[in-house]
Amino acid sequence: MEGLNLSSFLLFSAVLLSLAASSAFANIAEFDDYWLSRASEAESHSKIAYNPDPASITNHFNTAVHRVLERDLAEMAATNSTRRSLGRRRYKGPCLATNPIDRCWRCRRNWAKDRKRLAKCVKGFAMGTTGGLKGRFYTVTDASDNDVVTPKYGTLRWGVIQKEPLWIIFKRDMIIKLSQELIINSHKTIDARGANVHIANGAQITIQFVRNIIIHNLHIHNIRNASGGMVRDSTDHYGLRTESDGDGISIFGASHIWIDHVSMSFCKDGLIDIVKGSTAVTISNGHYTAHNDVMLFGASDSHKEDKLMQVTLAFNHFGRGLVQRMPRCRHGFFHVVNNDYTHWLMYAVGGSASPTIISQGNRYIAPPNQAAKEITKRDYASPDEWKKWTWRSQGDLLQNGAIFVQSGDPKIQKFKSKKFIKAKPGSFVTRLTRFSGALNCRVGRKC
Repeated sequence: MEGLNLSSFLLFSAVLLSLAASSAFANIAEFDDYWLSRASEAESHSKIAYNPDPASITNHFNTAVHRVLERDLAEMAATNSTRRSLGRRRYKGPCLATNPIDRCWRCRRNWAKDRKRLAKCVKGFAMGTTGGLKGRFYTVTDASDNDVVTPKYGTLRWGVIQKEPLWIIFKRDMIIKLSQELIINSHKTIDARGANVHIANGAQITIQFVRNIIIHNLHIHNIRNASGGMVRDSTDHYGLRTESDGDGISIFGASHIWIDHVSMSFCKDGLIDIVKGSTAVTISNGHYTAHNDVMLFGASDSHKEDKLMQVTLAFNHFGRGLVQRMPRCRHGFFHVVNNDYTHWLMYAVGGSASPTIISQGNRYIAPPNQAAKEITKRDYASPDEWKKWTWRSQGDLLQNGAIFVQSGDPKIQKFKSKKFIKAKPGSFVTRLTRFSGALNCRVGRKC
């Protein structure tokens, strides 16, 4: 009997260790010297990327938005135009770039000859992210993903595992069904402009223990768990992976990540997860639909490394069929600015473990359900505790009875900058997010 109890205890301990390893190492079955080195290097870069004065980044962002809209108003006055057609209906007029990120590169007929200009356009906490700017172009010509240990030249997987910087583009429209996680190496841009590219019906995109990544203009949907197995993650390393979660994009222990103009829906787990000390992230101009747990920023209250997490969420449209977590935050600093929340079933913005959430110039349209009018949701804390958390709403447009429950110091005095510059108010959001989601860019035409 004693032997049986000891065996049961050892088995139970092994299971607990396995679960802990899964949480700590995100689907890495064997945390070998390669992954130890990569994790250590990523941690160092995250500490460097962390900005001790986050208000300076929010102010820089808001100032850029003011400048673009003031310029637009001046141009409209000069042409005696009101551009009343900027609603949610499909726009068929001349090219318009309605926010500072898009104004930086869109509406240029020769954008395809100057693709790398995009690297100059990032705003928010991911400022300075250049992706594959210093590398050569690599063209994806083959939509297959049949060999994940020795990927074929011409496939997306071959490009993302290279150690050198690469600016990855696509030869034609394609649907890529990933057979296992697509594990991206540092200094990469995935630029799908000029083609209609879908990552669909297969495994997720994984950004793990790396830095300096740009993902632009992809459709990502119907992502499933992958069974795991041997998967190559670099030209000189492959290893055993456990079953993947089925996120659309998983950002794990990474820094300087920019996700722009993606359309996402129907993923097994989250659409975008940012966890384990990831920081310097901007998610902009996205369109999100048909999903329950939309975005998770911090996976556990116990992950204290997420105190470094700094994320800008801007110019996104949270649309039909969404339920909750837009985002759900832990520990870090989150600038939620100029987004359009037209749908949610439970709540929009939530969190635990004392995150700082600055909500500026968003539009929140509450659902008809009277029990779901509150935008915010706080977990695992009594009111006496969460009242100390800094959750501020400034210039938000609250419609259909939407309620943002604020907490913390209204003067936000704990940051170095003397004050937060006000964002453009929520009444401008329809314009700022008008072209959210993947764009229909074609070579030789304005995007």
